[in-house]
Amino acid sequence: MTGQATKTVLKGGCLCGAVTFEATGVFDRFFLCHCERCRKGTGTAHAANVFSTDFELTWLSGEGNTTKFLVEGTRHSRHFCNTCGSPLPRTSADGVRLVVPAGSLETPLHLRPEAHIFTASRADWDDELENVPAFPGFPS
Repeated sequence: MTGQATKTVLKGGCLCGAVTFEATGVFDRFFLCHCERCRKGTGTAHAANVFSTDFELTWLSGEGNTTKFLVEGTRHSRHFCNTCGSPLPRTSADGVRLVVPAGSLETPLHLRPEAHIFTASRADWDDELENVPAFPGFPS
C-alpha cells in the first residue's frame, strides 16, 4: 500500500442510545480476539475490534453514563454504558491506541477482520461454526 492513509469517521453508540460517539482516524487493524477476557467481556466467542493509532474520539452524548474498567494487574480494559452494558470505544492503557468495538458502529465499516487472535484461548464450542444452520431471523 502506498501513499497516505485516509482518515475515516466512524459513528456509533450503545444499545439503549444513551451514549453516542464519533471516532475519527486511520483505522488500519481489525481483529477477532478469542482471549478469555474478551470472551467474558462480550459474552460471546470473541471480541471484534478495530484499531487506530492516529485518532480522535468525541463523545456526542452520554459520556458521563460510561464506565472504564481495568482488569487489575493487566493492560486489559473495557469501556461500557452504565445503563445497558454495551461495549464502547476505549484507549489503550498507554493512550497510544483507540480500540472500537465493531458491533457498536452505525457507520458501515469498510474493513474485514484480518486475523483471529489469541486462538489458544478459543472457546471449545467455537469450531466450524460455518457448518451450523443459519436463519434470517429467530427460528420457529
